[in-house]
Amino acid sequence: MDTPGLAGLNREIHAAYLEELTPAERSALMSWTGFSATFAAVRAITYSIRSGKGPFHNVSAGSTHLHHYLWGIAMVSGVGAVAVHGTEENRRHPGVALGYGTGLALIVDEFALLLDLKDVYWAKQGRVSVDVGVGGIAIGGTILAALPILKRLVANRASRARNR
Repeated sequence: MDTPGLAGLNREIHAAYLEELTPAERSALMSWTGFSATFAAVRAITYSIRSGKGPFHNVSAGSTHLHHYLWGIAMVSGVGAVAVHGTEENRRHPGVALGYGTGLALIVDEFALLLDLKDVYWAKQGRVSVDVGVGGIAIGGTILAALPILKRLVANRASRARNR
């Protein structure tokens, strides 16, 4: 029985996720999704902070600004701890893959700062091209990782159209 609407689509995507992807492919999809969503959110939040609009503000400990790569390093370190000490079930948990992608995006977003050890984060040269480049890579990787699910959804739609 077809369940119309968002609830039906949600169930269909979940079924395709479980049936079309191997555990390794699910991990890749969750990592890319975490990376893409986090990178986009961090870009939006930092532009909001920079423009002085919205509810977001820099996080500091005393007078020291805490850059978001610190949270990324902590997340990737946590994922590493699970990889080294966790059970196979824990290693394959979607939250671990999501944490890896999220942490990596937080690090990559401030890579220039880590590389130069200077706060060049908002320098005009190349900031937009870096945003677009990393954003494009993130979206591309997410789509490639989700391709088996997308193919199944297209096939389901074609089957339903033939049966009408």
